[in-house]
Amino acid sequence: MTVTYHPEVPALEAQLRALPAKSLKVLVDNASGEPVLSRIRRLVDTVPRTMLIECERNEGLAAALNRGVDAICASASEVEEVLFLDQDSVPLKDSVHVLQRALHSLREREERVGCVGPSLLDVDTGLRHGFHQATRWRWKRAYPSDDAYVHCANLNGSGTLVPIELYRALGGLDASLFIDHVDTEWSFRVAAAGYSLWGVPGAVFEHSMGVSGARFWLLGWRVWPVRSPLRMFFLYRNAVILMRRTYVPRVWKFWAVVKLAVNALVVLILGPQRKTQFERMWSGIRAGLRADPLEGVDR
Repeated sequence: MTVTYHPEVPALEAQLRALPAKSLKVLVDNASGEPVLSRIRRLVDTVPRTMLIECERNEGLAAALNRGVDAICASASEVEEVLFLDQDSVPLKDSVHVLQRALHSLREREERVGCVGPSLLDVDTGLRHGFHQATRWRWKRAYPSDDAYVHCANLNGSGTLVPIELYRALGGLDASLFIDHVDTEWSFRVAAAGYSLWGVPGAVFEHSMGVSGARFWLLGWRVWPVRSPLRMFFLYRNAVILMRRTYVPRVWKFWAVVKLAVNALVVLILGPQRKTQFERMWSGIRAGLRADPLEGVDR
């Protein structure tokens, strides 16, 4: 399932044609408007088993995904899992099947398996993003050299395979977050409910983390997403909101502060629109402090 908002239609077509032919493909468009929407409609007509849901306004990533899952449950009750995709993510050959096999294999080993996710390959830099892991005091990325499954502290939303039964049991995604850290919050809620998260190195998805990616050296080559000012607002606002939630791990909260500070430094050195970016960062922090920290979460 993919949420679209002014997508690059050729990239979206590449994604749809890379998905298994027999799978149900659901696009939820967040009011892209004409003429983009007309091109999406024409594309949908050419790809079998593809459903398009058109939103009248931009509802945000989380709300659109929730709407898509509701539509799947209403029209295809036999579907047991949903694959979340960003509009610019393209699974490499057989990667979706590798994810499905991993989920089923892990469930045979462990009862409370939550979700699985792929290795993400940044299309701008050619670097892998790694898998998030945490110790008591350290938040880190793992870059496994083999195809063994990796226990994760959270998963990137694009490419995450989610059992619908678990999704509904936990109340779906938090629509109040709109876009950034939607996947982070979901991962922490899954873990807080006693379920595990796993990375699957053998499943590889091409993916772009921002408007573009900056590549720099810091004890190894790093990928840093370059985001628009609006995305910067949500990144900082939602990080502050999550820092105020009790089920979010303390280690993530500590390193989130570090990462936001480093992000500001990277923007200062490498980023375009520096003044606007910093204004949006600050307004995001203030909005996060004013917000109800549990809005959108079942209490």
